[in-house]
Amino acid sequence: MYELSVQTEFCAAHAIWIRGERETLHGHNWRVTVVVAGSALDQDGLLCDFHEVERALAGAIAPWRDRSLNDSAPFAPDGRGVNPTAEHVAREIARAVDAAIRATLAGRGGVASVSVTEAPGCVATYRSADGIGRLA
Repeated sequence: MYELSVQTEFCAAHAIWIRGERETLHGHNWRVTVVVAGSALDQDGLLCDFHEVERALAGAIAPWRDRSLNDSAPFAPDGRGVNPTAEHVAREIARAVDAAIRATLAGRGGVASVSVTEAPGCVATYRSADGIGRLA
């Protein structure tokens, strides 16, 4: 099994719903780690080019950078959308990055996990169902 990791950081605010109450809007410097895993390499000896994963990750977070997550898809300011928790942020990034790199991996793997740190020591991780890119 092969794995590669790509990390980035972005600033965004959110206000999550907890037990029916919306907390105060506040910001974070979100740190994101995407892990891509697979069982085989391509003809060049790569699982996936780091730059391709970086581009996919940049595209996934671009709509949220320097904004309120509550005002961005798939989150909604009135609680009808997805609650913008760190767990949901990790899942949405995993789905977007996996979709962007799926063709390159040609069935050899996919996004294994995405970890999101919203504050020091506070990390939420979304993992694929099988550890090699079959996202739930």
